[in-house]
Amino acid sequence: MAGNFTWHNKEKLEQSTTLNATRQSEVPLCSIADVQLRFLCPDDLNEVRNLCQDWFPIDYPLSWYEDITSSSRFYALAAVYNFAIIGLIVAEIKKFNKLNKEDRGILPDSMGRKSEIGYILSLGVHRKHRRNGIGSLLLDSLINHLTTAERTSVKAIFLHVLSTNQAAILFYEKRR
Repeated sequence: MAGNFTWHNKEKLEQSTTLNATRQSEVPLCSIADVQLRFLCPDDLNEVRNLCQDWFPIDYPLSWYEDITSSSRFYALAAVYNFAIIGLIVAEIKKFNKLNKEDRGILPDSMGRKSEIGYILSLGVHRKHRRNGIGSLLLDSLINHLTTAERTSVKAIFLHVLSTNQAAILFYEKRR
């Protein structure tokens, strides 16, 4: 990401009884420049597990957390601010012919059976830091990883999202 950015969250203040109007103030949450990206490691297991239990409606088994914090099979990246994980993305590359039948059905056959597909298992950002570019930073990092010269066989990226998760749907639609 080029340039200097300052990220703000607009927070509504209480209505003034004398002015009877709504005012907004800008409250800096964190600067994107202060966020560090790093791969997950085994020491992150408990923190990641607590965050995922808070963010997602899925109860992942302990083995999943062990895998994403220690296996090179996963692209598991953390966004860290003030020494705490505030966001993460977990993805893997799958061969087209190894996808579930339902997942293959959403992708065109013209991709070819030897194509690889990026599959996002999880993308989450702490509530206090949402709408500050953290999710985009994580997603951009994954896209950059999947579109390198070494990864020319990766032809698509996909994920599953609950139809009730409108915020996530809008985020992914905006990101295309």
